Amino acid sequence: MLQQIISPDEIQQVKKLFDQCKNVVITCHTSPDGDAIGSSLALQEYLLRRGKQATVIVPNYFPDFLKWMNGADRIILYNNHRAQAKTYIAAADLLVALDYNGLSRIDELGVPFGYARCKKLMIDHHTQPERFCDVQISRPQMSSTCELLYRLFDSMGEFSRLNLHAAEDLYAGMCTDTGRFTYNSNNPEIFHIIAGLMTKGIDKDRIIRNIYNQNTEGRYRLMGYILYEKLQVMHDLHASFFALTREELKRFNYLKGDAEGIVNLPLEIKGQKLSIALREDTEKPQIMVSIRSFDDFPANEMATRFFNGGGHFNAAGGRLYCPMDEAIEITKNAIESYRDQLTKDD
Repeated sequence: MLQQIISPDEIQQVKKLFDQCKNVVITCHTSPDGDAIGSSLALQEYLLRRGKQATVIVPNYFPDFLKWMNGADRIILYNNHRAQAKTYIAAADLLVALDYNGLSRIDELGVPFGYARCKKLMIDHHTQPERFCDVQISRPQMSSTCELLYRLFDSMGEFSRLNLHAAEDLYAGMCTDTGRFTYNSNNPEIFHIIAGLMTKGIDKDRIIRNIYNQNTEGRYRLMGYILYEKLQVMHDLHASFFALTREELKRFNYLKGDAEGIVNLPLEIKGQKLSIALREDTEKPQIMVSIRSFDDFPANEMATRFFNGGGHFNAAGGRLYCPMDEAIEITKNAIESYRDQLTKDD
């Protein structure tokens, strides 16, 4: 029996929404990751089994290593199919926001979402949620939105409706948002959930291969370039960072997702507590920032203070709107400002 972290009132509100809806649009954050796509497709599978119409619309491209999931080929990319997406949203009687805590996290998709007059439901695990939905299930202590969604299904007594594909999606989201269960995954109940998903017949080893063993040659050459040429290690501060320009990405035939997870690698260096990645966006004039940390270092606080972002305690991100040279200086200053915390155990 899992701890009940969703209140009876919240459960009844969600049940009512799912019972009464007929036409649902499911959305997730920009540059969707495994948790965003996994939770979206899992909820779609559940609603389809209940005889509902359910469409997944995401702001932009998601990585190829997530396209093995059932239904991924039917996902609508808003930036490529705006008119079609707006038609679905206009016809919906329920909009669902998964794995994001504010409309700014879905970029231009936030406009039709915000204007829609139908009921809206948010299910998310990020801190400081904005109030933009009628019903909001926000639990930042969860490892992932997929874990939270599983708990919601379980609390509603709807576990039996989950099919194999939904179980695969939920496992994939939990796996990717915890780095294959290497961080933010010490709650023993997470492994009870995995056991529950395995009763649906998932092959967790195959899922991991589908996600992590589908890399391009360019990703590995880019990874080597980063580690050999670009990585700056500040040993005295137990911190590292690297920066990638558009030109460098082009040199390695960069595809969306090729840089995924590389920010975690410097944390494998003995003594490192903080890793930051800067990457020029290939579509917009902005620099994407990823921050990862260990133990008690607040990556989300740093993201908010210096990088116009936020996130989880040990995994956060943001954006900068400046030249790369300036972004590098901001990063160095950000690391220096936490000197006392980074070196307190020296």
